[in-house]
Amino acid sequence: MHEQLRQTTQPTIIVGVELQKDTDFHYSMEELNNLADALDLQVVGQLTQKLPVPNQATYIGAGKASELSMMCESLGATLVVFNDELSPSQIRNLEKLLEVTVYDRTMLILDIFGERAKTKEAQLQVEMARLRYLLPRLVGMRASLSRQGGSGTGLANRGAGETKLELDRRKIEARIHALEKDLEEIVKRRELQRKRRKKQALPVVALVGYTNAGKSSLMNAMLDNAEEKRVFEKDMLFATLDTSVRKVELDKNHSVLLADTVGFVSKLPTHLVKAFRSTLEEAREADLLLHVVDYSNERHREMVKTTNETLQAMEIDRPMIYVYNKMDRLKEAFPQAHGDELFISAKTKQGLDLLAQKIASYVFQDLEKHLFIVPYRDGEAAAYLNNHAHVHTQRAEEDGWHIVADLHERDLKRVESYCVSKEQ
Repeated sequence: MHEQLRQTTQPTIIVGVELQKDTDFHYSMEELNNLADALDLQVVGQLTQKLPVPNQATYIGAGKASELSMMCESLGATLVVFNDELSPSQIRNLEKLLEVTVYDRTMLILDIFGERAKTKEAQLQVEMARLRYLLPRLVGMRASLSRQGGSGTGLANRGAGETKLELDRRKIEARIHALEKDLEEIVKRRELQRKRRKKQALPVVALVGYTNAGKSSLMNAMLDNAEEKRVFEKDMLFATLDTSVRKVELDKNHSVLLADTVGFVSKLPTHLVKAFRSTLEEAREADLLLHVVDYSNERHREMVKTTNETLQAMEIDRPMIYVYNKMDRLKEAFPQAHGDELFISAKTKQGLDLLAQKIASYVFQDLEKHLFIVPYRDGEAAAYLNNHAHVHTQRAEEDGWHIVADLHERDLKRVESYCVSKEQ
């Protein structure tokens, strides 16, 4: 429906309005530039303006709009991207004035997601987000409508054009309904997978954080050399849109399920957040969140704030460890870990042992240490302890195996007849 930007190195101007309440405006504009880079757009200019509120007709003031028009002509720009979500009338007025294609931040992010989506689920979620963005914007879109998914040719006049508009609206609503049904089936399959995993009694640890913080790189580093389990990683925005779940061994008999999730960005469109809600269920159901942060980025504090605000908006509230990644890019020594903060490098694997210990201390804190004396005739019980417990020591004595092991209370029933004492 929504035709993506396909022309690489398209000359582009980015535009933003700084409001009085904006505390991170310059960072937001810098990020918009990075989003444009993610689509191989060539940013040739930037225009900003301070206003108490955006102009209702053209987002920027009339004088700045004229200045932007001259910039487009002198720089040969064929695309202008605004740093906020524009109304249909603003897009229409701007395109008429500038005589170039006008995008807003939401449309740009939707295009990036559309380009990155590889699996059926991700593609359905992105299409759903686009259609929900488009539906309330049909009226008045005119020229823009043809680019975004409707047939704008019939909207220039009334009568037949309005009939066409209603047809487009019905077509979009029908497609949204079909997508909802398809996604419901995928959600059901995800829930079944989660139920099967819960039967394994393995804790779930979810990776969350800003896009390009190194979540997938960290997962691959923790998988060590298991090539067949590795997930896609690349140094770019939104490299991963799909949730991947892998079993990771922290140490002998201490394993967790590690879930990689979609990254966040400031001003993440609500349409996308809603569409990817099912994908982020892994984080909602997790026993522990690893909030991965690109510590080498001077804006990492803003990234942490954005991620926490997005998690809060999605009502995801789980225990969390802050994992400051990409320390290998800095010349300074690794800071000491303190509290719920750790410093690592997924690339060099420095700090991963400490991270594994920290995860274990969270998700296995309800383990209790016991001494078991298992007679040699019950080899199955000894094997059960080796498979389900964290074994500290195991000695062969006259009366059987003396095994000191950490075990969940739920796993104790099978071997409690051999439990001699609870260890300190």
